[in-house]
Amino acid sequence: MASEVSLEDAAVRELLALSGRGLPLLREWASEDPRSGVARALLMLATGDGLSDEALKQELVVAYQDARAVGPRQASLVHGVFLHTHRHYRLTADHLVRHFAQWPTDEVAGLMLGAFHDCGDPAYREHGDALVEKQYALAGPDNWAWAGWLASARAEQGRVDEAHELAERALARHPRSGVAAHARAHAEHELGAGPAAVAFLDRWLATDPGAMNFGHLNWHAALQSIACGDFPDARRRADTALAHSDVGMRAATNWRLLLIGQSPAGRCDPGLVRELLAAPGGMAEVFHTFNLALALAVEAATDDLHVLAGRAAADDRPDYRDVLAPVAEALAHLTGGRPRAAVDLLAGLGERVERLGGVRVEREIVQDTLARALADIGEHARAADLLHHRVTTRRHHTYEDLLLTGGENAGGAQLVQQGRAPRADPHASSAGSR
Repeated sequence: MASEVSLEDAAVRELLALSGRGLPLLREWASEDPRSGVARALLMLATGDGLSDEALKQELVVAYQDARAVGPRQASLVHGVFLHTHRHYRLTADHLVRHFAQWPTDEVAGLMLGAFHDCGDPAYREHGDALVEKQYALAGPDNWAWAGWLASARAEQGRVDEAHELAERALARHPRSGVAAHARAHAEHELGAGPAAVAFLDRWLATDPGAMNFGHLNWHAALQSIACGDFPDARRRADTALAHSDVGMRAATNWRLLLIGQSPAGRCDPGLVRELLAAPGGMAEVFHTFNLALALAVEAATDDLHVLAGRAAADDRPDYRDVLAPVAEALAHLTGGRPRAAVDLLAGLGERVERLGGVRVEREIVQDTLARALADIGEHARAADLLHHRVTTRRHHTYEDLLLTGGENAGGAQLVQQGRAPRADPHASSAGSR
């Protein structure tokens, strides 16, 4: 008779799957074995955002001492968690390279793979993708955890068919793999799967409403509903599945709806966005700050966007100065009724948009904004060329069609914010005006 799965193994398995049982099992493991440095460290990895830096450091110092008493692998894992939870992403990535060289295919270490992407360096991202590919080859095709991680990497690389196949392989071996379900959602976004993607996500989520990525997968479903024109469903998901604190996902949903002339879901309080920007670490990460800029755009907070653009332009960090600043300024121009000025700023960014961070589906909204601004100034051929690949490869693209026609009210109607049209662009006939 097979031995019963240990609490440690069960907790790790559920964490890898992003299951709703993951955190309760992890808490139980840490409680029953308080000298387990790995259990304490993983609990900090999962919940450390709610602690002060000093409290987090104290917990991880204890975890490291306990882990070192057990063995070098455990100590290495805790050290990686320390670096990751303190947002030292480059150092985390460097550490993981050394860790996997000594302990190949370590699934617990795989929980920190996001560091390669989060450090914001394309070279690190490529190195991380290569590392995941190597670990998957070493682990073998039956390893659902590594298949899911490789599916995620392939989706971000734009290798959509491979991503979908790997995600399906992982789900066949462990149907509750949240990483694989997420990777499939990314692949099906690129494919424009529409109702089929929504149906899959709803079936998957119904089995585990407590899944760690419940809100995020509902956000993916909302994007698929927007893609195929089911705007009430998108609003319903934003209002029921996204918490008040999910400012980024809510803003990314609402800005897409507004770009095509649709009323948004429940909005954020601009005061909350200002508080988030002013808080310690409010501008620590460029992608987080970009999401706050979108939230301001949804609220037509034009003056706030100008202020944010000014702060970003004066920032020493190139990603803020060279990418976030023009994006925030373009959003200010668009909410202020000056689409031509927005076009001038966004059209010049090119591939630099990748430096905003996030992933393809998240950054795509910058291209959406440019397409809508082009449609608003009558440059429909440029807008169509910009979205040509998406319209020709996605099975459902009602959203892109509406971007190209200026929203539901055809004829280049101005972007509607807060139930009113912005001021007309006084420089509409003067190319290059700011």
